[in-house]
Amino acid sequence: MLKSRLIINLLSRILILESILMATSLSFSAYYGYSDFKAIALSSLITFSCGIFLFFVTRKTEYNASKREGYLIVTLGWIIISLFGTLPYILSGAIPDFTDAFFETMSGFTTTGASILTDIEKIPKGILFWRAMTHWIGGMGIIVLTVAIMPFLGVGGFQLFAAEVPGISKDKLHPRITETAKRLWGLYALFTLAETILLVLGGMNLHESLCHSFATMATGGFSTRNASAAAFSPYIQYVFIVFMFIAGINFTLSYLAVIKGDVKKLFKDDEFKFYSTFILLSAFVIVVVLAVLQHHGVEESFRNALFTVVSIITTTGFVNCNYENWGIFGMMLVFILMFIGGSSGSTGGSVKCIRHLLLIRNASLEFKRLVHPRAVLPVRYNQQSVSKDTISHVLAFFFLYVIIFIVSSLLMVAFGSDIETSMGSVAATLGNVGPGIGHVGPVENYAHLNIESKWLLSFDMLVGRLELFTVLIIFSKAFWKK
Repeated sequence: MLKSRLIINLLSRILILESILMATSLSFSAYYGYSDFKAIALSSLITFSCGIFLFFVTRKTEYNASKREGYLIVTLGWIIISLFGTLPYILSGAIPDFTDAFFETMSGFTTTGASILTDIEKIPKGILFWRAMTHWIGGMGIIVLTVAIMPFLGVGGFQLFAAEVPGISKDKLHPRITETAKRLWGLYALFTLAETILLVLGGMNLHESLCHSFATMATGGFSTRNASAAAFSPYIQYVFIVFMFIAGINFTLSYLAVIKGDVKKLFKDDEFKFYSTFILLSAFVIVVVLAVLQHHGVEESFRNALFTVVSIITTTGFVNCNYENWGIFGMMLVFILMFIGGSSGSTGGSVKCIRHLLLIRNASLEFKRLVHPRAVLPVRYNQQSVSKDTISHVLAFFFLYVIIFIVSSLLMVAFGSDIETSMGSVAATLGNVGPGIGHVGPVENYAHLNIESKWLLSFDMLVGRLELFTVLIIFSKAFWKK
């Protein structure tokens, strides 16, 4: 039997936290003229009031969530914060249409970065800060943040953490999950602060520096400029490259390297070696395409290639050039990169490097198993054997990912989009990348899509951010059986 009071109580706390974070936008609204101050203040008040009402109604409850409740709380939590997150857009008139506002908010929280805004620079500064804040909250996770500030959750806290941070493993920096969540968020904030300082030194004002730091560390991609990263100097773009790369690394490894000084563990990690090598090789191929075949300058070719590769692989989605002008080969390579993803335990989306690595190693061993059927040949990761259950999980994930991509692409075609736009939009939203190909490419957006397409892609964003199983399990019969 699901504990409905527990579910509602934890959702109420998430709403209270969201209202407080929403209110942080008021400072920029006040500084830049108060045009959106009333809308943001009212949105925060409505969110807080709903949260505090539900909290008092369900305050006498036992804080110990089971796995089923953990999955339901996380999925409902992300939907509810997205629903209330639309209020600043709607009440300010920045995005008056509910479907568009929900799409933009879900895109923000899931760190997708797909936008329906056609003129970002006309949006009030307070609203833009809230837009960036949705990235920063969603990057590390609203549930993980809630766990970090709710030490009384106890055992149930791990169920929430595991449901929101799914994957091959849930590395813990401390025996207590609350301490793990605090340390992850602390490192996340430290990187954000470091990038903000470097961007300010590069000539950005504080508002834009914070917005872009939030977007970078969350691997989100929302910018305050219509031209995205192309609006800024090469120095700014190189800062983005460095911090996008950092955001795509497993935060546990980053913590050990930065805080504990254990840099060797980072460079010995199989996934990090795969991640960094794949980025370098992909960037090299694109540099050759740009410099040799299209006669671009060396520095420009290097910067554009590395920026695009890091942005797409980490699923950040910033753009500093139009990769659709790179010819069919270049554009197809970028499209393929949308299915790679960052490291497990990073803020990046898509399939993730560790799954690709395990799939490659399992496939290569299959040839040896065919030749030596009696030999025991386990897949190894970081010099340790990987269990068959883990390999089965990776295969199931990859199969489901492909099926969702195919079905969603077919639905997009049925809803009226051409095949290139359909595949590009689904790859970009399911992988939480942002810009796709076709009519949702790097110099276009999602505003022209119809209502059905926007709701489908919003669902794909949520499923992709929570890595399929957390959301899809709720639709299974087994989940609702006693």
